[in-house]
Amino acid sequence: MFQDALDSLNDIFSPPFRGAMVKSVGLTLATLALGGFALDKLVLFYVVIASPWIAWALSFAIGLGLLAAAVFLVAPVASLIASFFFDEIAGLVEREVDPAGAPGRPAPLLDSVSSSLRFGALALLVLLAGLVLLFVPGIGFALWFAANAYVLGAQYFELAAMRFRPYPEARAMRRHFAGPVFLSGLIVAAFVSIPILNLATPLFAAALMARLHKRLSLSPSRGVRPSSGAAG
Repeated sequence: MFQDALDSLNDIFSPPFRGAMVKSVGLTLATLALGGFALDKLVLFYVVIASPWIAWALSFAIGLGLLAAAVFLVAPVASLIASFFFDEIAGLVEREVDPAGAPGRPAPLLDSVSSSLRFGALALLVLLAGLVLLFVPGIGFALWFAANAYVLGAQYFELAAMRFRPYPEARAMRRHFAGPVFLSGLIVAAFVSIPILNLATPLFAAALMARLHKRLSLSPSRGVRPSSGAAG
């Protein structure tokens, strides 16, 4: 599992992944910037401030607050944009791990987008709960971290599995391998907590979970029969 993580980290900085890296990081930054701009305008719309310099100071404070909250915000943002880049990254990883194996195919658009929206909303709830849990001494951060690991692990594994099997089977496989999926999710949660590097979370998580799904599918003890073809 740790070797999968190291291989995935190496992959996202390799030449074949650079195009997806630029698009993913650009979209993540644009989404965060748009969210910050909207929040800034919303606050200034409802708060009447006569002095221009106080309005500027408030905008600056909001910007700093969003910058400090980037560690928390990247997880839900990454969940929302995952479906845009997942298939491109997963295809490269699958060919690298199992060149002779049948290639996966993009999951049905509705399944892919609905999965990202569902887990994005769940990640946002985890974010809001995390802001409260951080005030709980001792276990607050651990609970937030574990919840993040569950959400990120489940989402990206299901996206990887849906390239080879229908959604109900992908979900059943994720539940069957709940332990390995959660442990890999812990690695993704650790990655997303590293400022700057966490902008590449969609690429890293896609590469890691594509590897995990391929490895579990090839395992004799997988306990879940692979679909005869890719999801279509």
